[in-house]
Amino acid sequence: MMNLDDLHVFETPEEAVRAVAESVRELSSQSSRARGRFTIALAGGSTPKPLYQLLATPPFASIIDWKLCHIFWGDERCVPPDHPDSNYRMAMEALMSHVPIPTSQIHRINGEDDPEEAAASYEKELRDTFAPNEPQLDLVLLGMGDDGHTASLFAGTEALKEQERLIVANWVPHLAAHRITATFPLINAARNVLILATDAGKASAIKCVFHPDRETERGDEAPPIAQVHPMGNDAQWYLTRSAASALKN
Repeated sequence: MMNLDDLHVFETPEEAVRAVAESVRELSSQSSRARGRFTIALAGGSTPKPLYQLLATPPFASIIDWKLCHIFWGDERCVPPDHPDSNYRMAMEALMSHVPIPTSQIHRINGEDDPEEAAASYEKELRDTFAPNEPQLDLVLLGMGDDGHTASLFAGTEALKEQERLIVANWVPHLAAHRITATFPLINAARNVLILATDAGKASAIKCVFHPDRETERGDEAPPIAQVHPMGNDAQWYLTRSAASALKN
């Protein structure tokens, strides 16, 4: 069961996004001082776009030492980098094109390649970046779908069972498509995980995460995001009041 102490609830999406931006700023500073760099995996989808836009503006654009940042992605659609559905494209347009991150430190998933090859190549890039140690990201940013999926870890898919690989090509039957995704071994190895959910459509899945005993009685399975249990610190949830509306108190 998740700890209700890890919930941060705000009245508006703008307040939640600003709070996450402040956390990113603080964690980037801590990591840069401790290890000389800041490694972060970005979330895709529509929810984090306002966060990336905020990070690209003052004061965050000038306070964060972007030259020490290494940018990764938690998942990607199997599309070219200029495709409207590309998580890379969204983050580049919203954030990276506005701040001085060295191009060599922007680690893109090659969604246009064969999915299995792209997943293997990205895992190698991760391992090479962290060698000789096991990859341990300073921060993983996650969103969640209304169905409780996170990254491209959907209910009923094979990637949920992965125990060894850090990145896999995950076939998603209801989308009739592959997604390339980080697995729980990579996500849960992170020093910090921040989860941003801002709309009321996610309330039911969030209730299943924080009150699994009640939902199990009704026959509901825990959503995939319930498997997020980072070894460093508990995952921190940044929610609007509407997204948290199904939670008791």
